[in-house]
Amino acid sequence: MKILYSVQATGNGHISRAMELLPYLNEYGDVDIFLSGANSSLDLNFPIKYRSKGLSLFYTCKGKLDYTKTAFALSPLRLRKEVKDLPVEKYDLVLNDFECITAMACAAKKIPSINFGHQASFYSANTPRPKEKSKMGEWILKNYARAPFYIGLHFQRYDNFILPPVIKKEITRAQPAAKDFFAVYLPSYCEHIMEKYFHPLSPVRFHIFSWQTKNVKRSGNITFMPVEKALFNDALINCSGIITGGGFETPAEALKLEKKLMVIPISGQYGQQCNAAALEQMGINKLDKLDDDFTGHFNDWVQTKPVKINYDHSTEDIIANVMKLSIAHINKNNSYDLLTDPLLYSLH
Repeated sequence: MKILYSVQATGNGHISRAMELLPYLNEYGDVDIFLSGANSSLDLNFPIKYRSKGLSLFYTCKGKLDYTKTAFALSPLRLRKEVKDLPVEKYDLVLNDFECITAMACAAKKIPSINFGHQASFYSANTPRPKEKSKMGEWILKNYARAPFYIGLHFQRYDNFILPPVIKKEITRAQPAAKDFFAVYLPSYCEHIMEKYFHPLSPVRFHIFSWQTKNVKRSGNITFMPVEKALFNDALINCSGIITGGGFETPAEALKLEKKLMVIPISGQYGQQCNAAALEQMGINKLDKLDDDFTGHFNDWVQTKPVKINYDHSTEDIIANVMKLSIAHINKNNSYDLLTDPLLYSLH
């Protein structure tokens, strides 16, 4: 079987998930990778067949999406050419992790595809949303990478087509500790802004992962670290708690490790607002932004206990379900239902 796996690189979460899934996906056929976007700090570490700038997201230094810079980076003519040139018709199965060029190419060439990933879970009305819904945000989530069929991933099983998170093996096999530092990953904030709010918390120590840092460096009670897989995994496993954005993979891994977790979703990024709403329902602390009240919020948060959730499933089980569903869909065998599959019960 020839498989095209399209991965959105507007953040490190999609790349991290792909790195974990690909060894298992390769067992089902010959896999070619299409990587789209330019926001990831991680290397995929697998051969990439097709590459595109796609739609890249840009941020201000203060935790917000930079709409102007994001819009100016768009190139409609380039996108049109890439849609035409992407040979989706050569593949038996197209798995698409929220990538718009693949979705448009499949629609134009009438090739069936599977939207597989976290964003696919938002096609369920049961998936948590913030109190104030965004009409534009909802439209983007449901139209950016449309497909005939969806398999979602989320913190909990809100619907029968939603599976639990993909957790890296380095995390599932880890023996977590609680050393005297907190891990921080807030990619939409610049270092000088984070210094303003984390320096006053001295002598509490922070390991802050920053896209601006190429080598480890110290700044008072802060150690700035480059966004590298091994360094980040080690910090996540050994920290006393983690402060991060409203993404999906990092909060899921923090939950798996039973770490204290605080989320600060990126302003203007509706998917992160939705994730934060889901985490709030689970008892996780959420802030709207870093501001002058952060010291008080932090001091209250460190007194809380971690939320416990059971993530005992394996990535191999997730891929087995995905492939079973995908092949059934491609063969138009709609009798297969994820809800009734005995394998799914190990994924609850």
